[in-house]
Amino acid sequence: MACSDQDYEYLRGVVLEQSANLVDRSRNALFDTKLTPIAHRSGAANLKDFVDMLKAEKPAHLYRAVAEAMTINETSFFRDIAPFEMLRQVVFPQLIEQRRERRRLRIWSAASSTGQEAYSLAMTIAEYFPDLAHWDVKIIGTDISRQVVDYAQKGSFRRLEVNRGLPARMLLKYLVKDGEKWEVVPRIRAMCEFRYANLCAPLQELPVFDLVMLRNVLLYFSQYDCRILFDEIHRKLAHDGYLLLGNAEQAEDSTNLFEVEFAANCYFYRPTGGL
Repeated sequence: MACSDQDYEYLRGVVLEQSANLVDRSRNALFDTKLTPIAHRSGAANLKDFVDMLKAEKPAHLYRAVAEAMTINETSFFRDIAPFEMLRQVVFPQLIEQRRERRRLRIWSAASSTGQEAYSLAMTIAEYFPDLAHWDVKIIGTDISRQVVDYAQKGSFRRLEVNRGLPARMLLKYLVKDGEKWEVVPRIRAMCEFRYANLCAPLQELPVFDLVMLRNVLLYFSQYDCRILFDEIHRKLAHDGYLLLGNAEQAEDSTNLFEVEFAANCYFYRPTGGL
């Protein structure tokens, strides 16, 4: 039995409540593709029965499963190379100078999906800033999907994944071939840690960061949810830290907690004084 418009609207509400992601009505077919396997594992004959189950029983774990399945997990190594060049030329040198006494860096790859962004950051540091090998450097990747968090933590990627954005010299230097997969080398994996986190919920378990990468996430959030998230990030970002958004995203419409700067052909944000 096919889902009605009301059923799809209900599922959109579940995703919005659980993850703040807005699923456009034109993408109803994606619900069928993503959620039918979950429906069958839950004992429902079809997606319509699964929606009825959600409405009747309201099981928390299935609500989370719906949100995780519908979260966009598109990523690649060194996605949009301009921000990585700006990090190499501007942000990392400034952070190194500012943190020279503490010799400690904390970087957050928010909505990290299967981990390519976090590993790209680690490779950038290893390649261009070898002195940081003696620092306490940790890159924390978070995502709402436990499945992709587990995948990222393994540091094992298919040929198609490493062929997307990863320069050949980086591939040969920082990954090793293992059968049909490519494994991230231990020293790069040691720099990265992956955790489950819902960007719509309080983030108490996370430390204060020197750099936050929040790219291609806000496009799926309402302005209200963006404002709440910016409040949380402002609390989690060092007063002299850096925030990077996606190319099509900006903070100005949702918050006055950050001010924009431009360097090396790329925009980034610095925190202002307070709420």
